[in-house]
Amino acid sequence: MGRIKTIARRSFLVGSAAVVGGVAFGAYKLRETPQNPLTQSYGSAALNPFVIIDQNGVTLIAPKAEMGQGVHTTWAALIAEELDLDWQDIKVLHGPPAKAYYNSALMGMALPFQDYEMTDFKKSIQEIVGDTAKLIGLQLTGGSTSAKDGFDRMRIAGASARETLKLAAAQQLGIPVDQLSTDAGHVLAPDGSKLSYSALALAAAEIDPPRVTLRDPSTWRYLGKTMPRIDMAEKVTGAAKYGSDIALQGLRFATVKMNPKHSGMKSFDARVAKEMPGVEKVIDLGDGFAVVATNTWLAMQAAEAVNVIWEAAPYPQTSDTMQKAFVAALSKQPEAIELKSGDFDEPHKGTKIDAEYSVPWLAHASMEPMTATALFENGELSVWAGNQAPLSAQKACAEAVGIEPEKVTLNTPYIGGSFGRRGNTDFTVQVAKIAAALPGTPIRLVWSREEDMRRDYYRTAATARFKGVIENGTALTIDGNIAAVSSEVVGPGKHLPGVQDQPYDIPNYRMAGHAVNLAVPTGYWRAVEHSFNCFFLESFIDEMAIAASRDPLTFRLDMLAKQHAPSAKLLETVAEMSSWGAANGGNSAKGVAFSYSFGTPVATVCEVVNTDGMIELSNIWIACDVGTALDPGNIEAQMVGGSLYGLSAALYGEITFYDGEVEQTNFPDYDAIRMANCPDFEVKILENNPYIGGVGEASTPPAAPALTNALFALTGQRARKLPLYTQFNL
Repeated sequence: MGRIKTIARRSFLVGSAAVVGGVAFGAYKLRETPQNPLTQSYGSAALNPFVIIDQNGVTLIAPKAEMGQGVHTTWAALIAEELDLDWQDIKVLHGPPAKAYYNSALMGMALPFQDYEMTDFKKSIQEIVGDTAKLIGLQLTGGSTSAKDGFDRMRIAGASARETLKLAAAQQLGIPVDQLSTDAGHVLAPDGSKLSYSALALAAAEIDPPRVTLRDPSTWRYLGKTMPRIDMAEKVTGAAKYGSDIALQGLRFATVKMNPKHSGMKSFDARVAKEMPGVEKVIDLGDGFAVVATNTWLAMQAAEAVNVIWEAAPYPQTSDTMQKAFVAALSKQPEAIELKSGDFDEPHKGTKIDAEYSVPWLAHASMEPMTATALFENGELSVWAGNQAPLSAQKACAEAVGIEPEKVTLNTPYIGGSFGRRGNTDFTVQVAKIAAALPGTPIRLVWSREEDMRRDYYRTAATARFKGVIENGTALTIDGNIAAVSSEVVGPGKHLPGVQDQPYDIPNYRMAGHAVNLAVPTGYWRAVEHSFNCFFLESFIDEMAIAASRDPLTFRLDMLAKQHAPSAKLLETVAEMSSWGAANGGNSAKGVAFSYSFGTPVATVCEVVNTDGMIELSNIWIACDVGTALDPGNIEAQMVGGSLYGLSAALYGEITFYDGEVEQTNFPDYDAIRMANCPDFEVKILENNPYIGGVGEASTPPAAPALTNALFALTGQRARKLPLYTQFNL
């Protein structure tokens, strides 16, 4: 956003006639989206929110945060494809908070449609409902929706820009528009002369973009191919700007300590801290305090010198006590039954099995801890903070310092990992309050890793109880009950994605959600409910296959083939990739798992090897069906990254409580897979699904059960509880 201002000042407001005539194109005119924020905020002649053309070239204003998922690269390719630009000639900037940047794809996901049963009619309804996101200002990077949300909108933006520029050229040249073409940032005339987009911007700004027809995929130059990351050079050279890289004149440095028991603060004594040379201010934040100093390390040292009396935690004091609440919830009537098919009134004959599973609380542990920079002066606030929800962050900051949202300029730099954590606004509110306490002084807030671990919005712990009946070698009945802390968005008990929406053909299939009311702060974690529900369901299906004396992969394949052919094809593919069924040595084994999440089915096979009593992950094979693969290289990277995130959690991830406080503080006690124990990956991308799917989270859910199913195949020991380091020599 700082760069947007730079462009606005240099290119739109201060410069030449072309500056005044700078023009932005997008889906706005075609869909009547809200007012263009660029016009409002920067006084330019921009007409639409997404594409700016000026004498410096073309800039894509991307409302999606770039946090390693590659969205800026894919969105640039979508624009370039229709705008006839060389892909590398497009600059990409984060967009400001604005309703125009609503997330239509995410809103559409609220409809109770099963992805594997999607039809063109349902898709059209989903798109209509999705557009209502602009009414509530749903500007959010999440839900693996970036590619889905931009797939049509960005191509329309590029195409409408192209055709408007051609109309402008037709007026100047006095020839019919249908005799003009475009290439490499120019409109071409039949005689070979050409006009640059920049030269046409002023005239194009006066023309309403026409309706356009999108190009056939067979003409794509960039989409469908692996593209170099548009943010790569900045990131490998250290030039990329994150929240902690913002350097302002007179900058001061802050850190915070909040109640580790997630409650209030009775009192604090900061006399020792205030006497430390370089400490400039200690600020009461209500449930904690901030220290401002001349450098970050000093601020953190001073924060440790403050004596604090915290209020008690509003939840049970230990993890074991909390676990009793989960078990107790399973004994009560469910708050929600999201899936019920078949007959449960009569007992079913066959082989009966049952099992109970549990998963712990998890932290996000993003590589970049919470950090932000802010300046409050003349009644206005400027904030630089990596965030996934700009409108929410802007509103929360405004409320925190008592000004209108329009007085808050929120800038979104790159994000060094989030996985849902930066959908929360706590750290942005803190930096706003600190800056307001020191008007005219820019403040850089950096959380310590320990603060990040103790004050997270955790993925809920969960406990499940499954019962099943096997008849004639297949699943006749599955009856699952799952207890978890439900998010405020989905409602009590409705934490069932990942078990209620899988394309398994099971005659009697019921899933019930039980609400656990604990005041532990919870939030969105990579793949959210899918991440634990897939472990429950895929573990139980594996147990059913073993009880039926069936091969676990073909046991699943039979059920998927009857319900969803592309998913069945995935299992066949991953079986071929992994040489499933081939004789393993006595010291190795494979496990399989399947998940349909965020519009993308994924099948994973994990291989583990016993080497002198030590079990290692040797290979992971992943087959996914994304419908339309916009950037295969990026999709592969997301599949590997998502799988590693799930495997790390399965192996080591566990947040525990003692005396009301989180016991883990840093990576030594909240570990992850390292380079030394990272398995080899092979990914195959299929395009049999009719609609484009998300990729950022889809490979996380099957990672854990593929691993635990492999461990069972190797050791005969069934892991019904995570993490695994407590049960296996890994």
